[in-house]
Amino acid sequence: MDLLDWHRGRLSSRRLALLVRHLPRDSATLDGLHGEAAQWSVTDYLLASVVDQLAEANWMFATVNRDEDADPLEYPKPVPRPGTTDPAPDPASSRGPSTPPSDTGTEHNPSPTEHNPSPVELAQFFA
Repeated sequence: MDLLDWHRGRLSSRRLALLVRHLPRDSATLDGLHGEAAQWSVTDYLLASVVDQLAEANWMFATVNRDEDADPLEYPKPVPRPGTTDPAPDPASSRGPSTPPSDTGTEHNPSPTEHNPSPVELAQFFA
């Protein structure tokens, strides 16, 4: 395909737009425009979300069933997604795996002094 055909009038703008819109996922154009995000499919994002949810569930189970005198467990880090430096999901979405459960029911805003919930707080959360 010669892109000069568009300039010469042998390739319509509609056809050119269609060709660009349906480039393969591993094309240099999509990689240049979107970086690594162009290589991630919906399935990849869903699998990353499943991994995050499983890690969160395991963390909750271990936190509730640990000795009360033991040090708090570190909250699991989410799978990094392409295009973000912070692996946390955007705030427009529902509470994602990067936000630990809270007994206040308010939106989670991490702070430097934040602590992991105690077993009692988690029990209240699931009650």
